[in-house]
Order: sequence, then structure tokens, then C-alpha cells
Amino acid sequence: MMLTGGAASVTTGDLVLYAVDDLVATVTLNRPDRMNALNDAMIEQLWAAVGRACADPEVRVVVLTGAGRAFCAGGDVGGFGGQDPHHLLTKMARPFDMNRRADYQTRHSLFPAAPKPIVGMLNGATAGLGLLYALFCDIRFAASEAVFTTAFAKLGLTAEYGTAWILARIVGQANALDLLLSARRVPAEEAQRLGLVNRVYPLSTLSENTYAYARQMARDCSPRSLRVIKEQVYEAPFQTLAEAVAMANRDMLVTNMSDDFKEGYRAFLEKRPPRFVER
Repeated sequence: MMLTGGAASVTTGDLVLYAVDDLVATVTLNRPDRMNALNDAMIEQLWAAVGRACADPEVRVVVLTGAGRAFCAGGDVGGFGGQDPHHLLTKMARPFDMNRRADYQTRHSLFPAAPKPIVGMLNGATAGLGLLYALFCDIRFAASEAVFTTAFAKLGLTAEYGTAWILARIVGQANALDLLLSARRVPAEEAQRLGLVNRVYPLSTLSENTYAYARQMARDCSPRSLRVIKEQVYEAPFQTLAEAVAMANRDMLVTNMSDDFKEGYRAFLEKRPPRFVER
């Protein structure tokens, strides 16, 4: 997958690539010969790359994609080091800074706790554990050639690591049950109809359209607003309406005193692009 506009600060790791260009970090799963199937080492590198993007003041949006013809074909069954299953169930990842809710600190549910938007650029097959990582991205753009499957039931497995929870919240309970119980292959156009992905583009234009969207967000939107809005959305499943409104009201009071709000207001009056500085 080529980056548009040329990538700066490229780091080539064993299993995950990291690059920053024009306020956008790209994290690329890099086992194309295995369709980017995840193993422990790759997951550790993925967490480190996303954590690096979250800590970098020159990054405002993260794009997650895969090298080669797949986004991620799932977990590498032979690549988890023969670990005790209890270790896999209890191992905690390094928490990101936005949100200390335990729900978003388990082994594969970290992305909602990242303080910056994560856009999944799903360039090909997205299955099993790979689908779970796509679901925990904030926004998903897919190649028209991409195919999606939960895969678990056909392997004699159950819905792993919270897949049932997040999938039902994205596509609704009936559609989640359909996808989980049948483990059928879902083409990109149907995935968009179900709400599984936000947009679908031909593979030849997926990168161009994804980066145009990510850079528009990075340039035009307040980093502080992106962080707070994301937190509001991911807190909502655990709140009553009254609690959500109270949280929004508290956030609004603080936001109205922020430098980003003052800059956004001035830019609106002066009919110019904003120059946000808060993180």
C-alpha cells in the first residue's frame, strides 16, 4: 500500500511499519506473505506504533492498514508461542492516555482509549481477529475488493475478545447474529449497507480517498475536540441519557474556555482556515 504525497519519518519494523506525513501517522501490518495474520510479536509492535502516534504532537490522525492483498486474515494460530490460554485472557496492554475505563484496556480493545481518531483503511481480506481490530477503529474505509468474515464458527471457535459486543453496536443485534452464526463472507458493498464500513472505494483509489479524509480532519478540526468527542462516543454505551448530557455539559463549559474554541471562533469570523494549537 503506497502512501499519497510521500511519507516522512518512516520506520521499518519486522512486523509493523510506522510513518508520519502531514499530521497523519500510518501504521501498516506487515506480514503480507501470511495475509498479515496477527501473532504476539506483531500485536506488541502494533500497540507500540499506535502509542507512538498518540504521544506525537505532530500526529493528529492515525491510519491503520495492511501490506499486500489483505488487511488482516485473523490470528496466526501457530504464532502465539504456545502460551497458556489463561495468559492470553488476562494479559493487559499498555493503556493509552485518553480513557482509563477498564472496558477499553483489555487485550484487543485499546483503540477506543486512544486520544486520536483511528481510520481503518481495509485494503483486502478482513477476518476473525483482523475484523475485531477493524471494528475498534473509529472509521472504516474499504476497498471494493475487500471481503469480511467473522470466521469463528467455521473454526469451532466463539466470538473472541469482545467481537460480539462491538459488532452488535456497529451493525445491530440481528445483523451481528447473522454474521457471527453463519461466518459467511461479506463483500464490501454489503458491508457498507450494513454499516460495517463507512465508505467503499476501488482499491486503486482507496489510499487517495482515505488520506484526503484523514488530512482534512487533521487540518480543519481541533485536536482537542477530536479527543473529547471520541471519548463522549465511547462512554455512551455505559451511560444513561442523563449521564451523557451531564458529561456533555461539563465538557462544553471547559471547551468554551479553551484556546481551540477561541481560535475556531476567530477563524469563522475571519473566514480563514483555523490554526489549532491545543493537544
